Amino acid sequence: MTARRRLAGDPDPRQLLARILRVDHAGEYGAKRIYDGQLAVLGRAGRQAASAPTIRHMAAQEQKHLDAFDRLLPQRRVRPTLLSPLWHVGGFALGAATALLGEKAAMACTEAVEDVIDRHYAAQIETLGAAEPELRDLIEEFRQEEVQHRDTALEQGAAEAPAYPLLSRGIRAITRTAIWLSERV
Repeated sequence: MTARRRLAGDPDPRQLLARILRVDHAGEYGAKRIYDGQLAVLGRAGRQAASAPTIRHMAAQEQKHLDAFDRLLPQRRVRPTLLSPLWHVGGFALGAATALLGEKAAMACTEAVEDVIDRHYAAQIETLGAAEPELRDLIEEFRQEEVQHRDTALEQGAAEAPAYPLLSRGIRAITRTAIWLSERV
């Protein structure tokens, strides 16, 4: 991990690594559930929205990320967040609710979440430094895919969603709160 002077109450390197793995697992699980919720509304057979194939592609990438963290947690002896049941329901509800507002609102959700995740992963990459090169490279790979999701959402009209500034700010705040909680609980 990048060397800096630890302050009282700061996690030691093992605790920091556990936080990183725990929160990333939780985030990928939450992202999968958001896409599940969006597809429940926009991906219905016979009434599939134009964005459904794009959402399915992003969901498949999130599943790949989740699978990687599902393997890493037991390998590194890290427990998942105790808040997984909340992320199960909350992620699906957020995805479904934004999809009910329309495809552009679903894309606004994706854009807001992925923008926060891009910054979050970038900070983790810096923190890991040379101490955990394999994990750092994996997170960088996933960060690049999250950036693609954000950019795709913007290309598909995220900023044209109803009440976009309010919707985006709210989802960003929810995402930052979920990160903070998942690191600790």
